Amino acid sequence: MSSTVLITGANRGVGLALASHYRHAGWEVIGVCRGSGDDTAELRQVASRVIEGIDVTRDEDVARLAVELEGQRLDLLINNAGLLKDERLGEIDFDAIREQMEINAYAPLRVTEALLGCLREDSKVANITSRMGSIADNDSGGRYGYRASKAALNAFGKSLAMDLKPRGIAVIQLHPGYVQTRMVNFGGLITPDEAAAGIAARIEALSLETTGGFWHSNGEPLAW
Repeated sequence: MSSTVLITGANRGVGLALASHYRHAGWEVIGVCRGSGDDTAELRQVASRVIEGIDVTRDEDVARLAVELEGQRLDLLINNAGLLKDERLGEIDFDAIREQMEINAYAPLRVTEALLGCLREDSKVANITSRMGSIADNDSGGRYGYRASKAALNAFGKSLAMDLKPRGIAVIQLHPGYVQTRMVNFGGLITPDEAAAGIAARIEALSLETTGGFWHSNGEPLAW
């Protein structure tokens, strides 16, 4: 029986590249996204199943997702949906910070909790975070909402790792690298496919002995 992965934010960028990677590796891919119609056309070419119209910040949407997946085993859950905005001191938009916290931090925790019934012993959870969530690595300031939301995600992920370890479920926080996606106006250093390959390699290497770590997709351990 083939393994099954669920990916949020799966209709573009790193999420779409991950969907393609796992499909070509023989996995059943469940792609979850907020978009619908034409927004999911590319995803439908690679995913075994697409669940569209899911806003991961809304309790009712995540509850609907859980109902649609009742009885479905997930070998891997990838919390990938994210948002980047750029705040500078003196021009801070607190609504933008709240939105990033909802999408980048609260949503992965909300989705993981809602889908606990789909996870079994030996399942894995991967949270797509960012090096910008590292407090130790912050030497340039700015981007208050993105940095704080990814730091919060790292904290949530570490707690999830501790709580899920007795159930045999390992958790990892992964920085994909500086990827050529719409989020950074396609100005990255690596392609989404390269990022997806690195992420998949780190997930493959993940075990209960290494659960809870914060890693670059290239294999470099990152400082909190």
